[in-house]
Amino acid sequence: MRRLLSLCRSAFSYKTTTNYKPSCFPTQQTRVQNLSASNKMADLTGINHRMLKINGINMHVAEKGDEGAPIVLLLHGFPDLWYSWRHQISALASLGYRAVAPDMRGFGDTDAPTDACSYTYGHLVGDLVGLIDELGAHQVFVVAHDWGAMVAWWFALFRPDRIKAMVSMSVPFTPRNPKMKPLDMLRGFYGDDYYICRFQVPGEIEAEIAEAGGAEKLLRKVYSYRTPAPLMLPKGALEDVPPYPDWMSNDEITYYQDKFNQTGFTGGLNYYRALNLNWEITAPWTKAQVKVPVKFMVGDLDLTYNGPGVKDYLNNGGMKKDVPLLQDVVVLPGVGHFLQHEKPDLITDHIYDFITKF
Repeated sequence: MRRLLSLCRSAFSYKTTTNYKPSCFPTQQTRVQNLSASNKMADLTGINHRMLKINGINMHVAEKGDEGAPIVLLLHGFPDLWYSWRHQISALASLGYRAVAPDMRGFGDTDAPTDACSYTYGHLVGDLVGLIDELGAHQVFVVAHDWGAMVAWWFALFRPDRIKAMVSMSVPFTPRNPKMKPLDMLRGFYGDDYYICRFQVPGEIEAEIAEAGGAEKLLRKVYSYRTPAPLMLPKGALEDVPPYPDWMSNDEITYYQDKFNQTGFTGGLNYYRALNLNWEITAPWTKAQVKVPVKFMVGDLDLTYNGPGVKDYLNNGGMKKDVPLLQDVVVLPGVGHFLQHEKPDLITDHIYDFITKF
């Protein structure tokens, strides 16, 4: 424990932006108000919402389907929310599954601890194990995107006994490199203006978002990005951003902007700020294999697919060595990073086709 606390202190001994006040930890009153708004949406969609006490935090969960049906756990990434799975929730429920989509730790109506040390893979996987226990299940199907996929890979490494099969999207399994910390590697490849590097100093990017006009600017910047190249975010990049993509509805835009204006982004940014800490504490899993059945999907315009060595790793057997039960790699032409938003029906079909095998 002393070692972990020491790692936390050293990993986050940054200079914090002056007068920064984190806004990512909603009060109990705010959470009740937010859930009230969500419940109005539930009346339209048939999706049920509730708050659960999980692993020491209050977690908001959206779900639909019969209580005894097989559970599909849907894990979102950054800057997403449970709402990104709304199409899949309804479709999977109609196909005989119980679809469950939490707001992940740090997002939406779930608690968002302000300290990045509270976002280790131990915390994040612990949230999922606690949620599955609360749902009364032993095993679930896991469908995950972006940071949800990152957490899902570690879930599969830590507790493969709790996963029937997994569909991972956009972020492939990344074997731990014992020779180099992730942030050192990213800075070496892309420089300090790479978006992950720009997210590191607590309060800095939050202040820039506020100065640029709020959540809308960062959301537009991220969701409109369809260039198969690294996302760079130099200072001033949020002042002039493209419009939202055509596949985002006005309802979706309003929901995301309202929610992130209420909560801020610090909770989600803490996933990135814990990268080096997670590298240090996961040393025992170096060279470990993922041993659950997996289907992987990615768009060919996704910046992750176009990173150094990724295409070769996916298409020429590299990931199969690390994930021996990998059953399929699907590359979707003309599709960007946010697959379940951009092609909801196609993604639902791929999920259903895979999980019906088990």
